[in-house]
Amino acid sequence: MLSQKVQEALNKQVNAELYSEYLYLSMAAYFEAENFKGMAHWMQIQASEEHQHALKFYDFINDRNGRVILPQIEGPKTQWNSPLDAFEDAYKHEQKVTGLINDLSNLALSEKDHATHNFLEWFVGEQVEEEANALKIVDPQAGGRSGPGIVHDGSGTRPTHRRRRRSRSRIEGI
Repeated sequence: MLSQKVQEALNKQVNAELYSEYLYLSMAAYFEAENFKGMAHWMQIQASEEHQHALKFYDFINDRNGRVILPQIEGPKTQWNSPLDAFEDAYKHEQKVTGLINDLSNLALSEKDHATHNFLEWFVGEQVEEEANALKIVDPQAGGRSGPGIVHDGSGTRPTHRRRRRSRSRIEGI
């Protein structure tokens, strides 16, 4: 059985995962509006993953005879100055989620809740992957590449926001 403290923290994480889904859907909508179809698709995949994360927490709370509480989800940002700006926000968001997962893991240990701590270990590893994926997009050096990043145009300067619907920055791997 979950302690009240752990149950409340896990419920907050359900909300945080659903907010992440909402944020990535908002980014996908931004990319669709700007005609960045590959980037929109990537964000839709991210949103789907976040939804699955929320369900893992939901199921875990119920499996531990806890009570899931679903408060209102905060509205995400809806506009960015450039694709790079959006991906930088995604990277910062993943760093924030890593902190939330680490705090939950520490709480589980302090409450001597080993089942919850064990459950959270998967998310600790997942966050390493999530941060690495986002960083590879905003910083080409992080991915071990020497060429331009996914949202860079190769000029060495940060891309500017243009409403054109044709030629865009090079998209690799999306």
